[in-house]
Amino acid sequence: MLRDILAGEDADVGVVAGVVAHVAPDVLLLQAFDYDLNGHALAAFAERVGSLGVRYPYRIALAPNSGLATGRDLNRDGRLGGPRDAQGYGRFRGQGGMAVLSRYPLWVMHDFTDMLWADLPGNATQELAGYIETDVQRLSSVGHWVIGVQLPGGAKVALGAFHATPPVFDGPEDRNGWRNHDEAALWLRFLDGALAGDGPGMPFVLMGDANLDPADGDGRAEAMDALLSDPRLQDVKPRSVGGIRDAALDGGANTVHRGDPALDTADWRDDGNGPGNLRVDYVLPGRAWKVVDAGVFWPAPEDPLFDLLGDESAGVTRHRLVWVDLVLDR
Repeated sequence: MLRDILAGEDADVGVVAGVVAHVAPDVLLLQAFDYDLNGHALAAFAERVGSLGVRYPYRIALAPNSGLATGRDLNRDGRLGGPRDAQGYGRFRGQGGMAVLSRYPLWVMHDFTDMLWADLPGNATQELAGYIETDVQRLSSVGHWVIGVQLPGGAKVALGAFHATPPVFDGPEDRNGWRNHDEAALWLRFLDGALAGDGPGMPFVLMGDANLDPADGDGRAEAMDALLSDPRLQDVKPRSVGGIRDAALDGGANTVHRGDPALDTADWRDDGNGPGNLRVDYVLPGRAWKVVDAGVFWPAPEDPLFDLLGDESAGVTRHRLVWVDLVLDR
């Protein structure tokens, strides 16, 4: 939902902490958050948000595939140890990982991060013969986790968290496009019970950066279309006024977009060097939930809250926080 929160100066951390504290979700998934073994960075961020009045005593950050060395020349450039030779793009182990913060107790139910791409049922590796090393290449570019959450009153729910690779930065074989497709398709296999017994076995919410817009930009939208239309999930289409206003102000690439700009969650360049604004970040609750409200935190420029987004020229995230307010429908 939010990217690069510890990559810039302290002011950038303050911007993201300010957005989190304003929205104040009970459970938060952070993206592109560098992993460290002892969780010092995550604890420091939680303390920063806590200083603004929102406390997250429960936190999980598992080791991601990003930056994990393979010892192979995966990108075929004749050199070993580059960021594209890792299991997921990264200049160092753990660059751009994920983290879950919560007001409620958490535990790890399943971690599919080490699954080989070729082991996913119905995978697309046959489309890439000669372009990937199936004996070593994992599917997750960052990770696929199922995290249990203990709600007040005793109910237990499951959170599916992931961050897929961008479906670009490859060649005509479309290696990243196919990988991105299968990173979304993993959740369909999980819900089918093909990966872990009978699937989640409890009320479920899927959250993450799919790096895929079903209507615009690059990528193979079939798997995302299948998730959004799956009868076991609800696409509640969180919206913002800021997305509409930004598309109108930018013009350029956004003028040819087919999707509804109110649904966009990321503000990329519109000058011919970027895809424009896209919907790539999702919160998809299962059918056990009643949806109370939903939105994308993207205020319009005239909104006093707009200043919480900070100055993008300073390196603050291009992604906007997506939120959904849920209660169990008993």
